[in-house]
Amino acid sequence: MNGHTENIMSGPLKGIKVLDWTMFQFGPVASSMLGDMGADVIKIESLDGDIGRGVARMSARPIGLAGDRNAYFETCNRNKRGVAVDLTTAEGRELVYKLVEQADVFIENFRKGVPEKLGMDYETLKNINSKIIYGSGTGYGPEGPDSERPSLDGCGQARSGLMMSAMGPASSEPSYVSGAVSDQMGGIILCLGVVSAIAGRDRTGVGQRVDVSHLSSTMWLQGLAVSMQLMTGFHYRSTDRQNPINPMVNAYECSDGRWIQFMSAQFTRYWPEFVECLGKEELLEDPRLGTIQGMSAGSPELTKEIADQFKTKTADEWIEIFNESRDLIFAKVQTIEELETDPQVIANNYIKNFEHPVIGDVKMCNFPVTFSDTPAGIWNEAPELGQHTESIMIEELGYDWDDIARFQEAGSIL
Repeated sequence: MNGHTENIMSGPLKGIKVLDWTMFQFGPVASSMLGDMGADVIKIESLDGDIGRGVARMSARPIGLAGDRNAYFETCNRNKRGVAVDLTTAEGRELVYKLVEQADVFIENFRKGVPEKLGMDYETLKNINSKIIYGSGTGYGPEGPDSERPSLDGCGQARSGLMMSAMGPASSEPSYVSGAVSDQMGGIILCLGVVSAIAGRDRTGVGQRVDVSHLSSTMWLQGLAVSMQLMTGFHYRSTDRQNPINPMVNAYECSDGRWIQFMSAQFTRYWPEFVECLGKEELLEDPRLGTIQGMSAGSPELTKEIADQFKTKTADEWIEIFNESRDLIFAKVQTIEELETDPQVIANNYIKNFEHPVIGDVKMCNFPVTFSDTPAGIWNEAPELGQHTESIMIEELGYDWDDIARFQEAGSIL
């Protein structure tokens, strides 16, 4: 089934054609975001497919779905059509070069040297289409001694300092952040770079290369902490809940085991209202507050007294009390499983119901930006391997069935 032709795509990038020669998560996230915004994304795979198609067989996690699909690949490759091509053959490269002639964007996330070897590098494609935007995702950037080294998500977290910043205050061991955040952030930043280059081309008429790496994007994820450390020498790590700088920038456990995170950083503004809601007005004059300088106040003993008070009521009981104040800044700590029923998530359509032709009704995290006039969305499922090769060759590239037979005999397409 060709889902691409069944659902009419809209979005601010409608009319933009993207060639997506990527694998795993970093590159596919960037191109799927472009697809969410309405771009026509054509996924280019080898004849044995993106490695992401086999993640369910490589993982102990229950991510397999009906029809030999898996949640990882479906999430990263929605809103795409698909062609399968052997780029080691002249015919395979010919097909892609014809696509490049019509394309606005080409994205890849292979290690340095691989695109050059297969004739998919920027210089080659720019000679075919001078206006092409070439997005490249690598581990450590296009220059430097490690520019040719391979990288996956954990390498980005490790090299960028994230694993050390994320570790608990009493720990000396690095902490891996789940969800492949270095891959995800790399994809987000690569998408931003490509969209910015498209806007630049609209003004100048000139295409360009856009480089993003695990290292650069995961540093930017921590941009405030990295820059402040560079300027002050102070290393920002996970908060010590027993001894926070400010007791109103802390998480507290309630009697039902649920937690509430407070972010009322302006101490002198919020402290009176905070202790009033707690029913601890006597703390207003507590000598343990010491001299308040900026946001710094309190002590481990004071924090323990506040924490003990929170354990006298459930999280919902405390939230009802604190909701009477419109100024205090706080949120209940939720699990990912709770997002589906969160009224704010529902009201803003942050989770999207989507009818998948193989799996049936599925839900996915929706595109995070709301456009008033050109809405983004999930239009189509991830393609099957080579699903649209023949239709694209005939309908868009001017080939006929004899050509397709020739390509198949050469082993260039399925």
